[in-house]
Amino acid sequence: MFVDALELRDLGFDGVDPAATGRPAYHPSPMLKLYIYGYLNRVQSSRRLEREAGRNLEVMWLTGRLAPDHKTIADFRKDNGAAIKKVCAQFVELCRKMGLLTKASVAIDGSKFKAVNSRDNNFTQGKIQRRQKQIEESVARYMSQLDTADRQTAAGEEPSETVLLTKTRLKEKLAKLEEEVKRLAAIEKALLASPDKQISLTDPDCRSMATSGRGSGMVAYNVQSAVDTTNHLIVAHEVTNVGTDRSQLATMAQAAKAALRSDHLDVVADLGYFKSEELLACEQAGVAVTLPKPQTSGAKSAGRFGKPDFVYLAKDDVYRCPAGEKLAHHFTADEDGQKMRIYLTKACRTCPFKDQCTTSNERRIKRLGTRTRRRGRADAARSEPASHACAPRNRRASVRHTEDADGRNTLSNEAVAQCRDRNGAERTRLQPHARNEHRRHQAAPGGNPGVKSSCCYAHRVTVQVAQRGPSLRSD
Repeated sequence: MFVDALELRDLGFDGVDPAATGRPAYHPSPMLKLYIYGYLNRVQSSRRLEREAGRNLEVMWLTGRLAPDHKTIADFRKDNGAAIKKVCAQFVELCRKMGLLTKASVAIDGSKFKAVNSRDNNFTQGKIQRRQKQIEESVARYMSQLDTADRQTAAGEEPSETVLLTKTRLKEKLAKLEEEVKRLAAIEKALLASPDKQISLTDPDCRSMATSGRGSGMVAYNVQSAVDTTNHLIVAHEVTNVGTDRSQLATMAQAAKAALRSDHLDVVADLGYFKSEELLACEQAGVAVTLPKPQTSGAKSAGRFGKPDFVYLAKDDVYRCPAGEKLAHHFTADEDGQKMRIYLTKACRTCPFKDQCTTSNERRIKRLGTRTRRRGRADAARSEPASHACAPRNRRASVRHTEDADGRNTLSNEAVAQCRDRNGAERTRLQPHARNEHRRHQAAPGGNPGVKSSCCYAHRVTVQVAQRGPSLRSD
């Protein structure tokens, strides 16, 4: 019904009006239905869609018993990409009319979609150097084997048939390695001319990207999705060949805001999107972002106190260290064009925790000097408001729901609502009496029983935009 109600001619689909001569092409309506069916049922291959159209009763009914060839299906995708994107916009508009997108809140995440390009046909500078080193080792090994074969023949004697075959085989391998060296030289020349110093031979647009597994990766595309947190509907999407998410936050947030036609938007993302320039762009666009602050301190990795262990006291403009001493502002330094305020105390020299804090004479804490700091805004937003307590798990529930379009391994709305309890009792599915006992022990002593201990909340950055204009507020 949705496809039948669309004006395919206005959306820009080819083949709506058949040509005056020749055999009429497939109408875009059944082709679009087949494309949507493949998306909903995780059938991406055009050859698999071709088989489904000839044996699946659902697809036969959907397409009117038409059986397009796999090349026709692939060409439909390739030639109507812009029109298909407009169909997605029409679907978002339909959801808005049905009242499914009333809350301006989205979760943004990226997914790696494997490209039709093997890892052997993707090259970076490091891969070429490793391959050249392997070739050099192989050449040295084959030359050594040739020397060994020559020594097996005494002076003045004819080499045996076995030795001749061995030498012939080794020379053929050396010739192939010589051709491989020439091929790598040509690829390296094209690689150095590319902007991102990476080249893929089969699919030129795809790039090698790291995945969650250690030491693993794939040649893929990075698909960005902005998903409504209430009904788990995709409101905006974009395909990039950039392997990281750090430069995608503002673009996706603005696209979601435009799709929802809202003056204000709440966005939830993971720490992979943390970048000061992106946060500033979101603030200026009227987008409130909630995401974790990445811990990049080298002291933490060395087993010493990190900057999060130092609490900033805005009233006195000092930092309180884990030993209870106060680090006052001593001077201001210029680093990378930014004014950095340096805080320190002379008490470090006699502190019993000095070995756990710093290797120098005193510990120094840096802080951006302006109040509208971009990089230091996470330092001011140390605590998280109660309304954002369930934001991280709500992001996972929203985005992962869209990745499981067939209904498997998804979270129900009831499971999403349980994220209000951040202490883990609801996650482990405790029985009601055990859950209440768990909450009683987790309540802050001497305070409101509904307030959990501060360790239950992660530090997150919240950029709030007031109606009177962009401003930064610490929550």
